[in-house]
Formats: sequence, structure tokens, C-alpha cells
Amino acid sequence: MKFLVLIHVLSAIIGVGPTFFAHVLYRPKQTVNELRQSAKLAGLLEFFPKIGGTIAVLSGLLLFWLGEYGTFTQLWLLGSLILYVLIQIVVIALATPPAKKLAQWLADPANKHHQDTLPEAPKQLLRQVNNLFYVATSMGTLLFIFMILKP
Repeated sequence: MKFLVLIHVLSAIIGVGPTFFAHVLYRPKQTVNELRQSAKLAGLLEFFPKIGGTIAVLSGLLLFWLGEYGTFTQLWLLGSLILYVLIQIVVIALATPPAKKLAQWLADPANKHHQDTLPEAPKQLLRQVNNLFYVATSMGTLLFIFMILKP
């Protein structure tokens, strides 16, 4: 059982952890060239939430079924699952599409002449992505609080 807890905790950290780095990668006050590099790094980090997050949910459900945690409707347990799903929705459904549009703009050879400042349209995408990652990070922090303070 301790091994399963270890797998669950590590996969949760690996799965949700990259969300906390998004604020560095999508910070508004960087040059276009810095943002190009940040977008590439963000693309590499997408792998971890997909794998780690899936393992975290499956191992969490397995821990619940194998352990004695009480009813499934407890705030910390049900709240954690709901928060995880909401984080996935915010990151995958809401933040990823504008992040991909921004990455396409950054990669477009027609925009290579932009070195220092972003035009207004990609700047709005950057703000939108950054704000959504703040929402996801807030929920991720609450998720970890639920997991740490559980009864």
C-alpha cells in the first residue's frame, strides 16, 4: 500500500507540477525571441500532465478502493477529483487552444521580423493563456492542500 501511495504522490506532482511553470513560460514581459523559446519548452512539458495525471487519478481511485478512507462523498476526496478534472478542462480545453495559436504565430516565418514586442493580437493570446494558468495553478494548490490535510 505504501508503494501505491508513493506512485500516487509522485505522479500527482509530475502530473500537476508543470502547470506551476506555465507562469514563467508565458510571462507577459519577455521579448518575442524569449517567448519563442518558452513556447517550445511549454510544448515539451505537455507530456508530463498527460501521463502523470492519468496515473495519479488511477492510483488515487485504487487507493480509495483498497484503503479505508470512508465515503467517496467526503469533501477532500470528491473535491480533489473534481479539482483535478477542472484543472484538466482549464489547461487542455481552455488554455491549450490559444497557446497553440500563439505558438503558430511565433513559428510563422512571416512573423520572424518581430524580435522585441508582440503585436496586439498575439499579446492578447499571451494574456489569456497566462490568466488561465493562474486559474489552474490556484486549483492545483487547493488540490494539494486537500491531499495533504485529508483526515
